[in-house]
Amino acid sequence: MAPMTRCFAADGLVPAAAAQSYYAARADAGLIVTEATLVDPRAQGYPRTPGIYTDAQLHAWRAVTDAVHVAGGRIFCQLWHTGRLAHSHYTGCWPLAPSAVAMEGPVPRAAGLVYEQPRALQVDEIRALVMCFAQAARNAMEAGFDGVELHAANGYLVDQFLHQHTNRREDEYGGSPQGRVRFALELIDSLLEAVGEYRAAIRLSPQAYINLEYRPGDEATFDVLLQQLNQRPLAYVHLAAFDASLEYDYLGGRPLDYVRTRFDGSLIACGGYDPGAAEAELRAGRADLVAFGRSFIANPDLVARAWSGRELVPYEESMLQQLCPGRS
Repeated sequence: MAPMTRCFAADGLVPAAAAQSYYAARADAGLIVTEATLVDPRAQGYPRTPGIYTDAQLHAWRAVTDAVHVAGGRIFCQLWHTGRLAHSHYTGCWPLAPSAVAMEGPVPRAAGLVYEQPRALQVDEIRALVMCFAQAARNAMEAGFDGVELHAANGYLVDQFLHQHTNRREDEYGGSPQGRVRFALELIDSLLEAVGEYRAAIRLSPQAYINLEYRPGDEATFDVLLQQLNQRPLAYVHLAAFDASLEYDYLGGRPLDYVRTRFDGSLIACGGYDPGAAEAELRAGRADLVAFGRSFIANPDLVARAWSGRELVPYEESMLQQLCPGRS
């Protein structure tokens, strides 16, 4: 089950009580990756997104992981910082980013808010963020998670370091493919140290399909990143996409095929699959696992339906209004 931001956290950005039922009902997915989870109060860019940095949050997450484990599932916590997409309305401070490059337009799910000018991170702040992510990973393990996934996709903080559009730095964290991947690799190394081998993973979107723009040469950065990830004991690389069938000239085709030819470890495909298309990817060896997102919102019993050949209930946007039917 793919990570999906649901915006149902309670006061204090504590996971809602209904999250226990929401995740446990989908435990037969094999692996659940949680909704993106804040590593720090300054990371927030949307309303009611849960964190994993306070005792109350850890206690609530423990109830979720216990429920998933009782139901026979495994669950990773996706660790998240929105970077330039954060907002002072939530954080009380200016957004932080690799460079002072603002996102334009209104903030989603927040009527009346527009994006703000971010402040470029100082080197000592970057190093502090590495420690912050590592602490969040330790918190996740304390809360009973089976591992952690670094959110380095979809134009959020880590992804902002990987793309020239949002990384204009000329120090050791920018200026070249090797510089642009430094932050992501330092984070991965810190997570592996915190949680152990094959319990840390990363989510990527090399196609720059949301919240930032492609610049010629960005693919060289991902070439370096994937080469380096091959040398680390990762649980997997997980691709983010709305539609996995889309091709990008600068990647030579689909992001899945681009990454498959460069990364030797376990690879999770994602992006609008139905069970038949997922099976085709697996049989062809293009992916080792396939994640389902919106289909799992509409079909808590997706796995049973896939096994039996029953038709899936179509996803509708109105389904986002409740985390679990009959619960808040």
